[in-house]
Amino acid sequence: MLARTELRTPQRRECECCNREEVWDTNDGCWRIASEDGTRWVGNRHCIHEWDIDGTFRPYE
Repeated sequence: MLARTELRTPQRRECECCNREEVWDTNDGCWRIASEDGTRWVGNRHCIHEWDIDGTFRPYE
């Protein structure tokens, strides 16, 4: 029997330039700004975000 391979997706990302944080919303299928204790981690709205998800992330184990 073949082993089933599951695709892993990032659940959280952070901009390396302005520290904006986003989480994946599975219900809507899109990224949302992360919040903690009522504080939203919006970063700089004029930043061209450089996300911390790069070639080291492995979608398949």
